[in-house]
Amino acid sequence: MSLHYLVTGGAGYIGSHTLIEMLQAGYTPVVLDNFSNSSSKVFDRLKTITGADIKVINGDIRDRKLLDSIFAEHAAQNTPIQGVIHFAALKAVGDSVNRPLDYYDNNVAGTITLLQAMLAANVKRIVFSSSATVYGEPEFLPYTESHRIAATNPYGWTKVQVEQILQDTCVAHKDFSAIALRYFNPIGAHESGLIGENPRDIPNNLFPFITQVAVGRLEKLNVFGNNYDTVDGTGVRDYLHVSDLALGHVKAVNYVNESAHSGFTAINLGTGTGTSVLQMVSAFERVNNIKVPYAIQARREGDIASAWANPELAASLLGWKTTRSIDDMCRDGWNWQSRNPEGY
Repeated sequence: MSLHYLVTGGAGYIGSHTLIEMLQAGYTPVVLDNFSNSSSKVFDRLKTITGADIKVINGDIRDRKLLDSIFAEHAAQNTPIQGVIHFAALKAVGDSVNRPLDYYDNNVAGTITLLQAMLAANVKRIVFSSSATVYGEPEFLPYTESHRIAATNPYGWTKVQVEQILQDTCVAHKDFSAIALRYFNPIGAHESGLIGENPRDIPNNLFPFITQVAVGRLEKLNVFGNNYDTVDGTGVRDYLHVSDLALGHVKAVNYVNESAHSGFTAINLGTGTGTSVLQMVSAFERVNNIKVPYAIQARREGDIASAWANPELAASLLGWKTTRSIDDMCRDGWNWQSRNPEGY
């Protein structure tokens, strides 16, 4: 019998790609999503890719009664929920500065409600969607998991606080297992071109901004700062293919299930290589044979010059490494955007 996992925020960009990898690995995902920043159409696309009808519940992680009923119903059907992959969160850095209370309410209070429901149902495994934003200004590069935690915006602080809550829960419940996956910069799309990133308004992140300029939705790319101490003056980040990232979640679930892991472990997911904004633009233009006009703007508040991961812990603990290149990311991301110019 395949293991059932509750996937909160499973309709989102990373969640939807993870569902594919879960199904391929023999897990049965059960999705809970309030569709505040995602589309239910993704499930038709996922059925085309996987052939699977995924159980989807429209609801909110802050709804304790709903969570209790999901766990109880599965236990009664002898298909108990074995663990949770927790993606559900508000995730725009700039937006979090303007709406901090909404971010703390959804991301932190929502996770507390989820954990309370999990413990009541005796579900003690969680893989948490954290972020490299927990690190803040780099004291050294690449970032290792032992780097000082010092977020620079409310979104980052919600991830820090949830990680602390998970650590404290593991101390109080010795058999509780929590893995926090600290992602760097996921981009690209599933190779089918059927699912991909679908930001609601002007993208905050570089790659969907590039693809929306390329497809004609936006006039030009804004490059924030060209006077950083980097290879070409523009910001450097560790970009990884979303399908590689998705597989990292399945590897984390495998690890928890197979190793009798308990306690809290934070793990970086990245390639270990930095790519600048202009290097990314150049790669996108070369791979897809399309021009991306851009304009240099002032630096953005809170942006750092460079960030990339030391991914060695993911390799040693989870047996996970990225396999897809920047060229693959550029090709797959453009395949999705060009086939779906307006998103879903």
